Amino acid sequence: MASSIGRIFRVTTWGESHGPTVGVVVDGCPPKMPLDPAEIQAELDRRRPGQSKIVTQRKEADEVEILSGVVDGLTVGTPIGMMVRNQDARSRDYDEIRDKYRPSHADFAYDQKFGIRAWSGGGRASARETIGRVAAGALAKKALRLLFGVEIVAYVETVQDLKASIDPLTVTLDQVESNIVRCPDPEAAAKMLDRIEQIRKDGNSVGGVIGCVARGVPAGWGEPIFDKLEADLGKAILSLPACKGFEVGSGFAGTLLTGLEHNDEYFADEERHVSTLTNLSGGIQGGISNGMPILMRAAFKPVATILHEQRTVTTDHENTTLKGRGRHDPCVLPRAVPMVEAMAAIILLDHALRQTPNSLTFS
Repeated sequence: MASSIGRIFRVTTWGESHGPTVGVVVDGCPPKMPLDPAEIQAELDRRRPGQSKIVTQRKEADEVEILSGVVDGLTVGTPIGMMVRNQDARSRDYDEIRDKYRPSHADFAYDQKFGIRAWSGGGRASARETIGRVAAGALAKKALRLLFGVEIVAYVETVQDLKASIDPLTVTLDQVESNIVRCPDPEAAAKMLDRIEQIRKDGNSVGGVIGCVARGVPAGWGEPIFDKLEADLGKAILSLPACKGFEVGSGFAGTLLTGLEHNDEYFADEERHVSTLTNLSGGIQGGISNGMPILMRAAFKPVATILHEQRTVTTDHENTTLKGRGRHDPCVLPRAVPMVEAMAAIILLDHALRQTPNSLTFS
C-alpha cells in the first residue's frame, strides 16, 4: 500500500481513524530550520474536527507530539516523526457496517483489493489520515517561506452553485480565516454557511471547489516529462479524501478559447525580468514553473456518509439497505483548505530541493 510521497522531501503517513494513533515520518527536511511545535499545532487546529458547527463534532485535541528529528528547537536533517493520539473514536457507530458496504465509500474497493478492511471509522480511507499530511505540510510551508519566499494560500471558492469573488494574487490567510467556511468573500461566505447549515439539518452533504495559489515560486521548478510540476501537484491533491478533480490555470475552461486567446505573451521589464502579460497557464509551462503565481483548483465531492437510508450490499453480496450514523462533515471544504495547502507545499518543496543543492541548510 503506497503511503509515501516525494523523492527528496519524502512524507510517509501511518495509522487508522480508530486506532490508537495517527502520524507521519518526514525525511529530507533541511537541517537547522527553527521549529516550534506550536507552528505544527496551528495547522492541525485548522484541520481538526469539532472546530465549528458545520464540521463533524468528533472531539479531538489533535495535539502533536514530535518524536524525532528536532533538537533544541532545530531540525537536524534526520527523519522527523510526528504523532497524534486518537481520543474520541466511537466504534459503536460503525457496528452495522462491519457486514455492509457504505455507498460511495472505500469499503467495497478495499475489501476487493486486500480481502480485509479496517471497518471501524474507515481506517486509512478516513480523512483522519490527513493529520500526517497537514503536519508535514506545516514543515514544508515554513521551509518554502524561509528559503525561497514562497507563500501558499488556499480558500473555499464554491459551495455547490455558490461562487465567491476572489483575487488569488492578493488573498490573505487572515481573510480566509475570518469565517468558519474559510471563504475570503464575506458576502459569499454568508450564503455558503446558510447552504451548509440547511444541508446539515437535512442529513445530507454538499461539495464544492477549493482554490489555491502559490506566490513567489521562481522559474525552473519541475520536470519536463513524467514528473511535470502540475502532474505531481495533481497527484498529491487528488490523493486527498473526496477530491475528484484538479486543474491548473485556465484548466477545463481553457478548452473554450483559441490559441490566440489562451497564449500567455512574454515581456521583460527594464531590469530584464521576464514575466507574462496573462497567466492562463497558471504559472506552469512544459511541466516547469515559469515564475508566475501557480494557480490551482480542486473539486471535492459531497461527503459520502449521509443520514438517509440507501441501497447497498452486505459483505456476502446480498442486497440490503444502510442509513448513515455517527458524526460526519456535511461539507468537507472548510477542513480541506489546510489539506490542499499542505499537499501543494510538500510537492513544491520536493521540487525545490531537486532543483537546488542537497546541502541546502538554514543559516
